[in-house]
Amino acid sequence: MDKKDLYNARLNRYTTAMRGGMPDRVPIRPFVAEFCAKYAGMTCQEVTHDYNKAYNSVIRTGADFDWDAMVVNMVWLWTGLAQAIGLKYYAIPGIHIPKDIGFQYREPPEGEAWMHADEYDQLIDDPTAFLLNVWLPRVAAPMSPIGGPVTTAHNLSLLKGGMSMMQYFGSIGPHAQRMKEETGTVSAIAGILKAPMDILADKLRGYLGLLSDLETQPEKVKAACEALAPHLFAVALGSSDPTGTVPIGFWMHRSCVPMVTPDHFSKIFWPTLKPIIEELWRNGRQTLFYAEGSWDYHLDDFATLPDHSIVYHMDQGDPVKVHGKLGSKFCLSGGIPNAMLAYGTPEQVRAKCRQVIDICAKDGPYIMDASAIVQNDAKVENMRAMTDATLEYGVYTNGHSVPPAANTRHPASPANIGRKSRTEPGVCVPWDRAKGNWPQVTGDEQLVKDVWNQVEGLSYMYVWQVLESF
Repeated sequence: MDKKDLYNARLNRYTTAMRGGMPDRVPIRPFVAEFCAKYAGMTCQEVTHDYNKAYNSVIRTGADFDWDAMVVNMVWLWTGLAQAIGLKYYAIPGIHIPKDIGFQYREPPEGEAWMHADEYDQLIDDPTAFLLNVWLPRVAAPMSPIGGPVTTAHNLSLLKGGMSMMQYFGSIGPHAQRMKEETGTVSAIAGILKAPMDILADKLRGYLGLLSDLETQPEKVKAACEALAPHLFAVALGSSDPTGTVPIGFWMHRSCVPMVTPDHFSKIFWPTLKPIIEELWRNGRQTLFYAEGSWDYHLDDFATLPDHSIVYHMDQGDPVKVHGKLGSKFCLSGGIPNAMLAYGTPEQVRAKCRQVIDICAKDGPYIMDASAIVQNDAKVENMRAMTDATLEYGVYTNGHSVPPAANTRHPASPANIGRKSRTEPGVCVPWDRAKGNWPQVTGDEQLVKDVWNQVEGLSYMYVWQVLESF
């Protein structure tokens, strides 16, 4: 089969499963990160610091494994960008940590969080301004706070950071095309989403700071989540596949029981996340719930989402329980333990794959994948065993390869999500606020406004992508 036909067959198989249909066989979509470096004979430092080497390692791996879909670069963090900005919260392979260890996020001590406990009102009033004026100068070492000295290093952090981000993002599309043409492999996801409360824990208050705030000022936490929600929706939609073919990656971190209480989940986390997912679905976008850890306590909540609006990925969840609660509504994926792929035998992997297929694919769609992102501790022979077992045990006798119709799209309505802030999503400084500093426009003001908003959108996406992606 030539690469074009192979790609089309894989795309149909993948989208059929995601939309609730029964393809010819179980699709294989491993989220392989540093594993690709290992397979291609590269170090973690090489693929983290040089994204072209990361792309080449993906191509090499995809060419040798019969996988339907892969992420363009699951390592994702380009440490050249992190260093250009001067981000403080990463340990970089070959610099801060050994070259064969994947990059690490450095959690701040509670008293040194990037946002202080008494700064919620600033964040709620204008999240974008807070990120630009308060948060970014704290996480980017060369930057000065408002009122501080404007140094060459300060200016270069913004200049190199913005240019580097455009360079990196601009390379993704051509590499996805390379995957299609050279290996017949589908680019598995597009876009990024994180839950408002997870953002607070990940990049603003830190996990310990958020837990303290949930006990001492829960109303501020909820208001902050409501203020963040429209912006997180805007970034998710703006970075998604415009055709709606592949889902938006939603990375679920530390807001599940027992990391937070059931009360905090039901009163803050879920009410500020669910409208985002529903609005994305109204716009024809599926969301991949990448449920890191175990979210089994919350399966009944997830089941209230519209049919096929999400793909639910299992990490430490119980496949029997997940399938029982969600299998009739959504496509499932994952469930093959990373520890088994690293330390088990091929026979154990084959047996586990057959077990999960028998549970999750017997009467509903399922996509084969490891439980979590596959790093360089996974054995090559075990990844082959996962692949071969799926090809052997994952065949549907009554399957087909034509995906069901895509979801009908409706206009976006981000104003219905969360809480209005002083500056709406999409810009850092609105035209109505900026034009007072301009000479009077004697020509077409709408033209000037449109171009202003277009350029403003670049700076807006920069600071929000630093927050969510880097």
